[in-house]
Amino acid sequence: MIRKITIIGGGLAGAEAAYQAAKSGVAVDLHEMRPQVMTEAHRSGFLAEMVCSNSLGSEEITSASGLLKHELRLLDSFILRQAEKSRVPAGSSLSVDRMRLAEDVSAGLASLPGVRVIRGEVRDIPAGDSPLLIASGPLTSPVFAAALTGLTLRKNLFFFDATCPLLRAESVDFSKLFAASRYEKGGADFWNIPLDKEQYEMFAGEVVRGETAEIQEFEKRIFFDACLPLEEIARSGPHSLAFGPLKPVGLVDPRSGQRPYAVVQLRQDDLKKDFYQLVGFQTRLKHGEQKRIFRTLPGLENAEFERFGRMHRNTYVNAPLILNRFSQSRKDKRVYFAGQISGVEGYVESVASGLLCGLFAARDALGLERPELPEATAIGSLLAYISQADWRDFRPSKFTFGLLPDGGIACRDKKKKKEMKAGRACEALEQWARKAAI
Repeated sequence: MIRKITIIGGGLAGAEAAYQAAKSGVAVDLHEMRPQVMTEAHRSGFLAEMVCSNSLGSEEITSASGLLKHELRLLDSFILRQAEKSRVPAGSSLSVDRMRLAEDVSAGLASLPGVRVIRGEVRDIPAGDSPLLIASGPLTSPVFAAALTGLTLRKNLFFFDATCPLLRAESVDFSKLFAASRYEKGGADFWNIPLDKEQYEMFAGEVVRGETAEIQEFEKRIFFDACLPLEEIARSGPHSLAFGPLKPVGLVDPRSGQRPYAVVQLRQDDLKKDFYQLVGFQTRLKHGEQKRIFRTLPGLENAEFERFGRMHRNTYVNAPLILNRFSQSRKDKRVYFAGQISGVEGYVESVASGLLCGLFAARDALGLERPELPEATAIGSLLAYISQADWRDFRPSKFTFGLLPDGGIACRDKKKKKEMKAGRACEALEQWARKAAI
């Protein structure tokens, strides 16, 4: 008897799940609708294409993303190994050449025995007895989203997300910028546009007054806090951008020896340094307005845009209503949800969700029990949270240290407390991994 699982969606979560299941000796049918059916945000048909940003967050273990990545490496994450090959400078963060990563992941899975990549849109829930892993992502097609309502007990929820503009490097006047990372962490990996108070106030005012693309009236106006559009932040107060994406802390302009009033950062997007992202500039400003307003920034007077910032619909399920702590459907035990559609937010969180669901589904296919993840681990606490949160006001969630239990750790120093929690998390995960080994 061939033991097999089916995965719908070839994003970060689906690709990671496919690798973990295949490594466990289980055959995988991985369905990806692109390039036959494209989304609002993707540019290619490659698997695991990152669309909003090229950053996987901080590497420091006392940061939420750093601890998550440390746990993922303990569990042999396929995506993180590929990410190291396409790494670009980004201070103490792990940022990648997005297209290089997508190409490497696609090639790696195509050469993996037992993995069959099937191109084309899945329009219905596949029938059968083998485990089914749904990792169709926040940009799930409307057709498949409608098919999911039978499993989700109610209509899918959604919020609106936004992407950052991408600039062509050759069009940027770098002589008006300075290279540095905050607090000199990781080297001079970001290009920084310094703004004085007058420049900042003029720019912030233009952002507030800029014309935005309208969301259709029948759709909810819900934005996820971690991805608020630039103009939404600016409207919350005259100094909100200076305390948000334009905060100057940890940066000193070497030409003046002073910290600027505000700073706009550019982060390298590809290994060849052809493109740079405007960091934190998610926006729904109209394309013409983006060109007009962002060209008022020093050094961007003649900027050419490889990609404008834009809004897109992100679909996810109401996890507390329908998922258990294994990210398994309460209604249909053969079905798992992984990645952002399951209610986790963020690239690293999606990889973590995919990794675990791939292991869980593989163990199901092999007739093995699944040991429950300890809540003392970052990954375990995240899955526990999304399955137990208040379903009446559920929003996609990132991992935070606040999800980890405090029991047994008494320390007033915040950083030391995080170090202690991180150490306990890694120890607990190593013990769990030994039990979960196939």
